[in-house]
Amino acid sequence: MAVAARVLTIPELDSEPGLLHGFSTLVIGNVARALGIDAETLTVLGAVHGATVVRVDEPRDVIQGVDGLVTDRRGVSMFATFADCFPIVLWDPEKRCAALVHAGWRGTVAGVARAAVRAMAAEYGSKPSQIRAGIGPGICGRCYEVGDEVASRFESRFVTNGQGDRFLLDLAAANRAQLNEAGVEDVHVLGLCTKETSFLPSHRRSPDGSRFGAIVALR
Repeated sequence: MAVAARVLTIPELDSEPGLLHGFSTLVIGNVARALGIDAETLTVLGAVHGATVVRVDEPRDVIQGVDGLVTDRRGVSMFATFADCFPIVLWDPEKRCAALVHAGWRGTVAGVARAAVRAMAAEYGSKPSQIRAGIGPGICGRCYEVGDEVASRFESRFVTNGQGDRFLLDLAAANRAQLNEAGVEDVHVLGLCTKETSFLPSHRRSPDGSRFGAIVALR
């Protein structure tokens, strides 16, 4: 875990000269300001827990009905908010394009991470083997308790028995596997649990509507 300018980042992606990314915390409420990003460049991902990914060539305020954005343009800052779902950052240093993905359990079942890899390939010619990926903060497999109606949609390797008729789902592992299966070999998981971390919002811990922000932009 790295904190640059008090913004949470994925350490393995910090050294990429063309990529700017970060996640806010309860201490720092405005991740754009902390990263020095002009608010006018923000394009907000209006997540609906699906697998639709769209290309952004210029700032577009809010794009409704999508769970992934891709761009190869400077001056476009992709932004989304999260409570316990996972932000996924994708970066292709060869084609100089990036993606921001919102991955909850429904989006993971729908294959949103895989869809973002396909979008980068279709729009910019990215090869999955060139893409570097980072999975940000989210609820961990020790804390994410679900019922059988959710657990049954995932492979058994991502699910363990919880208390009674409940199950524990490792959503980060499921998304990492999905990226690997899509051909992305370089995947890094931050491993910071929203429910267990006091400086991050968590719907499961405190369902008060608080969210943390994630930004991905090109330098």
